[in-house]
Amino acid sequence: MAAKPLGADIAYDAEQIQVLEGLDPVRRRPGMYIGSTDVTGLHHLVWEIIDNSVDEALAGECDRVLVTLHEDGSCSVVDNGRGIPTAIHPKERRSSLEVVLTVLHAGGKFGGGGYKVSGGLHGVGLSVVNALSSKLQVWVYRDGREHFQEYERGVPTAPVRELGKSANRGTTIRFWPDPQVFPDTGFEREAILHRIREMAFLNKRLMLILDDEKLGSPYTFYFEGGILSFVKHLNHGKALANQVPFYVDREVDSTQIEIALQYNQTYVETVLSFANNIRTAEGGSHVTGFRAALTNVLNRYARKAGWLKDSDPNLSGEDVREGLAAVISVKLLEPQFEGQTKTKLGNAEVQGQVSTVLMDGLGQYLDENPAEGRRIIEKSLTAARAREAARKARDLVQRKSLLESSTLPGKLADCSERDPAKCELYIVEGDSAGGTAKAGRDRRTQAILPLRGKILNVEKARLDKVLTSEEIRNLITALGTGIGERFEYAKLRYHRIITMTDADVDGSHIRTLLLTFFYRYFPELINNGHVYMAQPPLYKITKGKQTVWVYSDVERDQTVKKMGGKPEVSRFKGLGEMNADQLWDTTMNPESRTLLKVEVDDAAAVNDIFERLMGSDVEPRKKFIQAHAASVRNLDI
Repeated sequence: MAAKPLGADIAYDAEQIQVLEGLDPVRRRPGMYIGSTDVTGLHHLVWEIIDNSVDEALAGECDRVLVTLHEDGSCSVVDNGRGIPTAIHPKERRSSLEVVLTVLHAGGKFGGGGYKVSGGLHGVGLSVVNALSSKLQVWVYRDGREHFQEYERGVPTAPVRELGKSANRGTTIRFWPDPQVFPDTGFEREAILHRIREMAFLNKRLMLILDDEKLGSPYTFYFEGGILSFVKHLNHGKALANQVPFYVDREVDSTQIEIALQYNQTYVETVLSFANNIRTAEGGSHVTGFRAALTNVLNRYARKAGWLKDSDPNLSGEDVREGLAAVISVKLLEPQFEGQTKTKLGNAEVQGQVSTVLMDGLGQYLDENPAEGRRIIEKSLTAARAREAARKARDLVQRKSLLESSTLPGKLADCSERDPAKCELYIVEGDSAGGTAKAGRDRRTQAILPLRGKILNVEKARLDKVLTSEEIRNLITALGTGIGERFEYAKLRYHRIITMTDADVDGSHIRTLLLTFFYRYFPELINNGHVYMAQPPLYKITKGKQTVWVYSDVERDQTVKKMGGKPEVSRFKGLGEMNADQLWDTTMNPESRTLLKVEVDDAAAVNDIFERLMGSDVEPRKKFIQAHAASVRNLDI
């Protein structure tokens, strides 16, 4: 029997719209509301509107959301929910629709009873989108009538007007991002595609559609299985340990808990967690409860079946999570988020709720599927043997770190500053580039670690094999945090870790190997914004005494045309070819350099790409390259 929607039977009328404060600051400081005005902030506008529509689905009032990228650069989101209330607001004395779209913190999510569960935490969604759009139009279909209003940069061009009778229900929002706010107003179809697919996984039986008018054929996502389908998607193309995935969906004290898991034959753990459809990249109480229960249940089952003897030590959490693909989704009344990026669930009661649900459900699954249970335990036992080998290698790294604390690991040239927040570590390929970087750096705050050749591809190896690599051991020692179960975030020695590789094929490969290493073994460093990529120039263009550094072929052609005549164009394939002062000016000087922060907005998509490009299976990599060959830019042959 399907669980009753948590928001069912909750009234959503004009009285539920509450006003907290005005809208004026948004256009002056947009970054405070959407994080930035780059492509990430631009897409945050789309997420805000989609989240509102999905909240209607959480309330049991909506089963279809259509997102359209229009040819004129606008985006529209259409749902068949209840429609934003349009009646006169009792305190504001104007239409509630206008209040929602023009007043910050006005909405039905502040305890007024409009929503029982919502993913839109702050109620700033529609008003902020409106303020940062050159134009926004809204249609509301409610109570048998259609209403419309239009805005320009957050200001209504006319009062809300009734257009007549309508049998439809729901809300349509169409907006044009303001070029005065966003340097680039072009939406990325792939980013939106990944987002709505994830939303469809998390909200079973909700249809989400993306229609890009430039393509003409829409993408439709609809999953009866919800996160069970999500786990199957994560494991697509992989050899499986347990063929029958585990799934449970229960409500405990008004908290809806959904868990799905299935093991594959890789060495990688992929656990994605969500609270009210919000990705909790830093985990939290629901993940803590999940991990404790998983370890407990599998140890109890292994001992009951005789695979673990009385004298054998318990399987560790690391053992039982090797090759695990799992999705945890909780939906609760008052989520509390914490952590540096506010993506860690803090509700203490959820830990016990998730633990209870998983222990009961997984215990029953193992009893009913003994063959699957045996395969899971066998995989965990193999992982335990490898873990013991990894422990010995890790202890060696730890001892090496202590012994070399005064002489520094490998060829690391450390900085003199001891406050990690002010320190940067540049990871450079080769001794030549390392020598240039050491000569050109700011010795007070910038450390340099040269690598010899390409590091081990960690996607194809367990931790015990990874730790046999001297280059990786040196890198771990330089970071200071340890690795695996002994990872200590507080001991991080540099708060900026910057990969600086050549702008050629080998350099790109080395950068990908490093990013794979950080993504798999140091996700906390990525989630907390410590990992960056340097952007060295591709070309030096000289005419007389004028020198310009450019970073792409397009920029090269534009600069040559602008300079006129026949300027000298030099391409840099290796950082070692640059003088120390050139490397400083273009790539290392905080005043003039360009750093790209490594971020993971869609963990499932990133995980899939790393596995395709860096995993052992050749066929998915071949298909990926064939599918994306036409979009390659700056290919170095």
